[in-house]
Amino acid sequence: MKPIRLPEPPASPRRMGGVPDIFEGGVHGVIRRAVIIGTGFPASENQSIGLVQALGLSDKHTLYRVTRPRGGVNEWLHWLPVSLHKRLYYIISQIRGFLLRSRAGKLGPFPLENGGNAGLSSILEADVKSIVRMARETFEKDGPLLVVASGRDTISITSSIKRLASDNVFVVQIQHPRSRLDRFDLVITPKHDYYPLTPQGKEQVPRFLHKWITPHEPPDKHVVLTVGALHQVDFTALRAAAITWHEEFAPLPKPLLVVNIGGPTRYCRYGPDLVKQLTASLHNVLTSCGTIRISFSRRTPAKHSYIVVKELGMDPKVCIWNGAEPNPHMGHLAWADAFVITADSVSMLSEACSTGKPVYVAGAERCTWKLTDFHETLRERGLTRPFTGLEDMSESWSYPPLNDTATAATRVNEALAERGWKIKA
Repeated sequence: MKPIRLPEPPASPRRMGGVPDIFEGGVHGVIRRAVIIGTGFPASENQSIGLVQALGLSDKHTLYRVTRPRGGVNEWLHWLPVSLHKRLYYIISQIRGFLLRSRAGKLGPFPLENGGNAGLSSILEADVKSIVRMARETFEKDGPLLVVASGRDTISITSSIKRLASDNVFVVQIQHPRSRLDRFDLVITPKHDYYPLTPQGKEQVPRFLHKWITPHEPPDKHVVLTVGALHQVDFTALRAAAITWHEEFAPLPKPLLVVNIGGPTRYCRYGPDLVKQLTASLHNVLTSCGTIRISFSRRTPAKHSYIVVKELGMDPKVCIWNGAEPNPHMGHLAWADAFVITADSVSMLSEACSTGKPVYVAGAERCTWKLTDFHETLRERGLTRPFTGLEDMSESWSYPPLNDTATAATRVNEALAERGWKIKA
């Protein structure tokens, strides 16, 4: 059996040693727990969880979520700030409920202010006051609180926590908040978020619109630039997945090509034509593959997955995941000999590039704006190559694995040290 290749474990950003806290700043300078604030979107929450995991607090964090009412009129309100959205929907619900009760000639309970009957699940709500109170009241006993968040809807929450409890918290905002970066202790964002400041980016925007395109300023000292997205894929996770999925993947004929198909996005638009081109290219490399395993994402249009299943589903070398649990994603990352990934997903590409294995990209030429910068960086660093269908999958190549999460964790530790704080994992 061809041995699977895992990247070497990165140097741990965690402090080693057994020096008692009292000799290194006391309990008030030691972070022992974290709060993660998410929005329910896996790609965003995965970044925060990955960072907390790299900092050694994977089993010492609490997940909060910023939730919005969903369904009906809410689909037209989701561009509003989340607090305004909830308030407006509450007013609409009150008016609608009053009219319905009046017609029925009877009174009933008013809808909950948080949109309880509007599709919100029973989860721990990210409430500024409760998190600030917890940070203040537990500071003497448990030390500072690390707050990590990702996603547009979390910005107002984390900035308020920082403003109200600055002496008790260290706030890390993942993904660029667009303005007033001084509201956070640290901002972690991909380099391509600064594409509007490049000569190429400025050429694509009419001059009178420049002041409306963010960011306006280059990154300062408390901005950490990454190549791609943070995630939970590291040496330990890959080794555990290799063991977990050994029984299913070890017997498969090699080389194993894993294909991840996403869906069109704002900056990477494509249709069935690209999917047909992709399936034709996969047909071409079948002879040099032992096995091809294909997965779709939540964003994959049904018409795209239909084309793939129709063209490749009956080939004995091809296995298409049907979406049933357990999800083989981590097994794919651990056991694959090479990857083909559509250009739309920064997350999937970032995870695959953390393995050091060949990553081929389909459809990068369809990308626009800042995603063009992202793909250019990947190619320049030797992390990816275009997928043409002419590749011999039995021939491998490698590169130093992309290690954004560990790098970001190191920068968090450095920023904490400047404040006289440290993490005790």
